Amino acid sequence: MERHGLTIVHTGDGKGKTTAALGLAIRAFGAGLRVLILQFIKGHRRSGELAALDALGIDVRQLGLGFVTQENFSEQKKSARAALDLARREILSGAWDLIVLDEINYAVKFGLLDAAEILELTTIRPPQMHLVFTGRDALSELIDAADLVTEMKLVKHPFQHGIAAQAGIEF
Repeated sequence: MERHGLTIVHTGDGKGKTTAALGLAIRAFGAGLRVLILQFIKGHRRSGELAALDALGIDVRQLGLGFVTQENFSEQKKSARAALDLARREILSGAWDLIVLDEINYAVKFGLLDAAEILELTTIRPPQMHLVFTGRDALSELIDAADLVTEMKLVKHPFQHGIAAQAGIEF
């Protein structure tokens, strides 16, 4: 059966966008697909999912600098630009069957990347490659271009009750 590559978007204000994308990456890897995960905002923080993905042999590259602030905006913009350039090269390389562009929607939301640049990635995607975009506030044009869109809706979160992020749940 010939694979039909999909553009997939996980967005919304609820928890689970990255978690869903990583679960999909694990499923794809288990099915023999070549998987790459590029994280646009997260930076060099060891987490439970990274340890597990590393143990499986799934290639994850943290390309961001962490939280975007006014003080680090210029550096964040350079980092996002470098991540976008790498994403373009990897998409065109033919080396991958599925690429996750984790938190790329935030890079647009925060003004680190232009909308047109993100939309271009959907047009250069090889026909058999799956391309996954995560992050809140996905562009309406990206949603229109996608084959599969899931919106995570926040109903309740422990942070609302003063419970801090916990290892194994949020990181």
